[in-house]
Amino acid sequence: MDIRPLTPGYAVSPQIDTTDLPAIREAGFTTVICNRPDAEIPPHQHAETMRQAAEEAGLSFVVNPIIGGALTMDNVIAQGEAITAAEGPVLAYCASGNRSSIVWALSQAGTMPTDDLIGLPARHGYQLEGLRPQIEALARQKD
Repeated sequence: MDIRPLTPGYAVSPQIDTTDLPAIREAGFTTVICNRPDAEIPPHQHAETMRQAAEEAGLSFVVNPIIGGALTMDNVIAQGEAITAAEGPVLAYCASGNRSSIVWALSQAGTMPTDDLIGLPARHGYQLEGLRPQIEALARQKD
């Protein structure tokens, strides 16, 4: 398990396993968001299996699968809603944490400076600079 905090309330991670969920809860997270489609992973890590284990560990679990290269506005909206609804810190995971970083940055456009939405993930190697125009456009829509 490799948790990479972007903010005090949101972290990303590469793929987690059911055995990681108790430690995720102990680390203070209240919600886990799965950004990984089932088609990419073995059955023991499918969303429904992860959901059952997360709920047994006392965590809320949200499924918002993002197909690589096919991120939608529905994904962005769902991620933002899940973050807003969370009763504490959120951990989102995908294959590497990159998709979870991208969808976070887009969902948070207008809530913090674009430089932060790009720079915070960059500390962990996620390069979002190419999304600057989209982040700024989304921020303008929220004004």
